[in-house]
Amino acid sequence: MPRYALKVEYDGGPFAGWQRQADQPSVQAAIEAALARLEPRAHTIAAAGRTDAGVHARGQVAQCDMDKDWDPFRLSEALNHHLKPAPVAIVAAARVADDWHARFSALERRYLFRILIRRAPLTLEVGQVWHVRHDLDVHAMQDAANHLLGRHDFTTFRSVQCQSDSPVKTLDRLAVSRHDTAAGPEIRFDVRARSFLHNQVRSFVGTLERVGAGSWSPEDVRQALEAKDRAACGPVCPPQGLYLVGVGYPVDPFA
Repeated sequence: MPRYALKVEYDGGPFAGWQRQADQPSVQAAIEAALARLEPRAHTIAAAGRTDAGVHARGQVAQCDMDKDWDPFRLSEALNHHLKPAPVAIVAAARVADDWHARFSALERRYLFRILIRRAPLTLEVGQVWHVRHDLDVHAMQDAANHLLGRHDFTTFRSVQCQSDSPVKTLDRLAVSRHDTAAGPEIRFDVRARSFLHNQVRSFVGTLERVGAGSWSPEDVRQALEAKDRAACGPVCPPQGLYLVGVGYPVDPFA
């Protein structure tokens, strides 16, 4: 059966997350239903990351096995036709080796988190950013973020529902930057690692927001990390504003 890699974009708002669920809509189920319209049988796909409810993607990667040898462009076009009106799009498709795996072949996951700062209510950005009404000190947030870089036991920033075998992960990048946009000042978090614990990025951002607001110091974040205690974590931020923007592989299947 020919295997294909799919680059997927979606608005996570209407979904209970990536993973198929019995009684709630999911991104996985939407794509599998579209595949069944092309080849009428049960389809099971795998993805590089299982995003939570409300989390978006600009560069999620999934794999599917097909009965016939599809031209990748025609496969993406056909899937997009059957995905309507769900806010899910296949932005690229590529034939890959039979032993290639969207999750296990990945070397890196890249996430973006967006905070929009303004007093006025949101209109166009509703559900796409975390709306914060007070200013944030980006330099203090970056100083705090630097304590999290490298290989650590991230128990403090791990959800109690996390199923990972170990809380030890290596964080390769956590860059905080400020951008002036037409909607207002936007704080962006560029986060990269080979893999993440459940709610790790949202725990980082929620904690760093407290630093930016002046409630925590950068040193408090270092102490929270060293505590290895979930109770030491700051608040977990909402899912709106979190995007899976890319997945790195030894060879980019979409190049």
